[in-house]
Amino acid sequence: MSITENAEEKESKISKKTLFTLEIAGAAIFGALSIIASVFITPIIPRIPVWEIAIIDPISIIWISCLLIFGPRAGLLCCAIGAIGLMPYDPTVWIGPLMKFSATVSLIIVPIILLKLYKRETSSRKSLKLKEPRNYILYGTFGTVLRVGVMIGLNILIFLTVWANFIDYVDLRFLGLRNITGWTALIIGTILINIWQSILDLLIPYLLVFTSDLNEKFEIW
Repeated sequence: MSITENAEEKESKISKKTLFTLEIAGAAIFGALSIIASVFITPIIPRIPVWEIAIIDPISIIWISCLLIFGPRAGLLCCAIGAIGLMPYDPTVWIGPLMKFSATVSLIIVPIILLKLYKRETSSRKSLKLKEPRNYILYGTFGTVLRVGVMIGLNILIFLTVWANFIDYVDLRFLGLRNITGWTALIIGTILINIWQSILDLLIPYLLVFTSDLNEKFEIW
């Protein structure tokens, strides 16, 4: 192997190591930001009656912003760091963070998988393909469908076990439908709430990251 080839290989390894370090750092920073948001910001945001879910959730917005800037590995790691870090501060201990983690990962795993199908071109990064509104809307729609399905399943499991005594108290008063309660309210409410949150979770990070070209400034993926 020539000296030039050795130099190129060394440069390539350094580059990959640097990118990996940036991914880890990005995941750690944004994970910590989500924990801070949970402690200081989330408690003052209005919540949906009975469900006690914040109307706008800054935690998922931070996690998805991390994905858009630092890439899939950083995004998934950020979700894990954030979910674990939320447990000491969540009144449900592990249920809330588990639901948050499952909802967000379900939403982002579809674009992560679909982007793997693209052959990376020399001058085109995958984040730029995700920046295209048509791709973002398409992937986000599929991710929302998966998120709704996963959250219906998890809610049914939780209310059949841990919160079995509370199913009769679930209703749709936030829609003005107090007479719809129990399992019907749980399923309808889960669908509507997760669609609403998915729109915000996708739209706000898109505007924050892609309109400011943060993904291009870091050039990680």
